[in-house]
Amino acid sequence: MQIAEVNGTRLHYRIDGPADGAPVVFSNSLGTDLRLWDAVLPHLPAGLRILRYDKRGHGLSEAPKGPYSMGMLVSDVEALMDHAGMTDAVFVGLSIGGMIAQGLATKRHDLVRAAVLSNTGAKIGTREMWADRIAAVEAGGIAALADQVLERWFSARFRATPEFHAWRNMLLRQPREGYLGCCHAIAGADFFTPTAALRLPVLGIAGSEDGSTPPDLVRETAELVPGSQVRLMRGVGHLPCVEAPEDYASILTGFLKAQGHG
Repeated sequence: MQIAEVNGTRLHYRIDGPADGAPVVFSNSLGTDLRLWDAVLPHLPAGLRILRYDKRGHGLSEAPKGPYSMGMLVSDVEALMDHAGMTDAVFVGLSIGGMIAQGLATKRHDLVRAAVLSNTGAKIGTREMWADRIAAVEAGGIAALADQVLERWFSARFRATPEFHAWRNMLLRQPREGYLGCCHAIAGADFFTPTAALRLPVLGIAGSEDGSTPPDLVRETAELVPGSQVRLMRGVGHLPCVEAPEDYASILTGFLKAQGHG
């Protein structure tokens, strides 16, 4: 376990692969930690230098009192990459991680050479929707909406498996303050204009059963960037890297090779 102090907050992170490997950064969804990518990594090409981390308020990172802003979350991973000496990376962001990817690519061209916008949007939901979610968690904790969230996260097929319960427990065990802080960050974020100004390789990944960021939203977001491509994964929900890790890794590998990144 490695801890870096950035922006006054201690973040938990992990680096796998050789020091001279091509850098790839993974950023998680709301309510998950860096284990989100565990099943994907073994299927990626050898020799990559992979950075994963728990964003503030999640996993083993500190959970300072919120609300958080998207700018704060972008600044956190910016400082973490600087701390790790990583530049010119392919940044893979899922859900809120995809919003962080858009913000970082806009802010630091030296850090992001290509972006994977997985199960995300330039804007996700409405302020009213997030206000309702925040109120529910404040009143009853994450458990108050866990079942609704998990139905959007996973296909019915996956929810019938034993593995599903581990992901339910992961969601329930996230710090309440951190979950709320990140809800505020998503509610206030709108990247349509800055993302449309990006000029870098972009891959969108969508799940056909995604109830949080439907395929049309992912496509609309990725296609803001000229030359982008979108891959639809069928039969999976909001976390395709969990439901179909080999297929997900195959898509990532194709994108990495197309960029000469490896």
